[in-house]
Amino acid sequence: MTRPGRRRWDWNRNEWLGILNGWAVFIGDGFMSSTVVIAGFATRLGAPNWMIGLLPGIAFGGWLLPQLFIASRVRGRPYKLPVYRSAALVRTATYIAMILITAFLADQPALCLTLFLTAMLVNALASGVSGLPFLEVVSKTVPSERRPRYFATRNLYGGLLAFGAGILVRQILAGDLAFPLDYTLIFSLGTAAYVLGYWIFGLVQEPPDAPQAAQGFRAELRSIPVTLQDRPFRAFLHLRLLLAAASMSESFYAANALRTLNFPAASLGVFVMAVMGAAPLANPIWQRVAERRGSRRILRYATAVSVLAAFWALTVTVLRPPQPLALPAYLPVFMLSSIAAQGFNLGHTNYLLNLAPDHARSRYIGTLNTLIAPALLFPALGGLLADWLGYAAVFTASILLGLAAWIVGGQLKRDA
Repeated sequence: MTRPGRRRWDWNRNEWLGILNGWAVFIGDGFMSSTVVIAGFATRLGAPNWMIGLLPGIAFGGWLLPQLFIASRVRGRPYKLPVYRSAALVRTATYIAMILITAFLADQPALCLTLFLTAMLVNALASGVSGLPFLEVVSKTVPSERRPRYFATRNLYGGLLAFGAGILVRQILAGDLAFPLDYTLIFSLGTAAYVLGYWIFGLVQEPPDAPQAAQGFRAELRSIPVTLQDRPFRAFLHLRLLLAAASMSESFYAANALRTLNFPAASLGVFVMAVMGAAPLANPIWQRVAERRGSRRILRYATAVSVLAAFWALTVTVLRPPQPLALPAYLPVFMLSSIAAQGFNLGHTNYLLNLAPDHARSRYIGTLNTLIAPALLFPALGGLLADWLGYAAVFTASILLGLAAWIVGGQLKRDA
């Protein structure tokens, strides 16, 4: 019998594999954060603001775009894991391509950025192929009442491991390796962590689904109006669209530090440590909120924290504290952004899985993710706004959009 003190570790084999997968992916994220490390790499190459803003749009928008198509393909399959494994092979190839592009083409910035972003896009699309099967497998192997603790455990200890990745990023960027070999090493370490995570999740023993009639892509498209008749789903869609637009500031926190506040490149490692170090602190709190209050409350609280992050960035940018105080004054931006992100990760997933009927789970996931994908291009528009009026204008726009999202979040249906 499991003692109460050991409740956190009472996982079965499939749950353990999912948790270990999350830890490895967190380490990879620490080395290859699109809003910190890759944004810093692009800044070093002289990328314009609209391109820096496009980075998270590619990373997350590409993840969302193919999911309605994938939903039409996996619905009739009793096993979804083979689709995940195939996409993981494509993602591995693109990460290797990013390493080679960084190592050999950095002396040609325009070509390097173009090929690097292309590899990122292919990777993101492949992640979109794997994302829906991943959620399907999790929903089949982790009971709904255990999911908040499952995701919180993944995020809590994954964040601690990723904090170590941030320390390494700082040491590498402050060390003797010349550019671009420093980033080549960072991306290589991230790739190794991701590949390990894909392999671990591929070992999950997936139970088969009950047979369902396969539907073509056109049928999935025709089902969108039917899905949108679900009022709670429609309210959740409105919230996600506003949050996607409000997230435009996240692309420019690091670029603002390097270009406006004149921080050294090694500060990117400190920012990664702040992002990853805040995650373990936030996750137990978010888990408790999820278990006691539901995912709806998490989404509202996380929205408020994200607004505070943008407000903090705006304040530091306007006040320009003297150099010894500038770095510690700016670090809360990344900590608050990370705390909000952990809340969104837990709240979004749990709310959608609780909202979607079992027989239409793939359709709900695919419809939501496909419809919100275009909104993730808002950071590119934020880049144009930054070129026109400066980063302070971008942070202000995020604050206003975040406040609107907080109001809309109050209209969500209470979930389990």
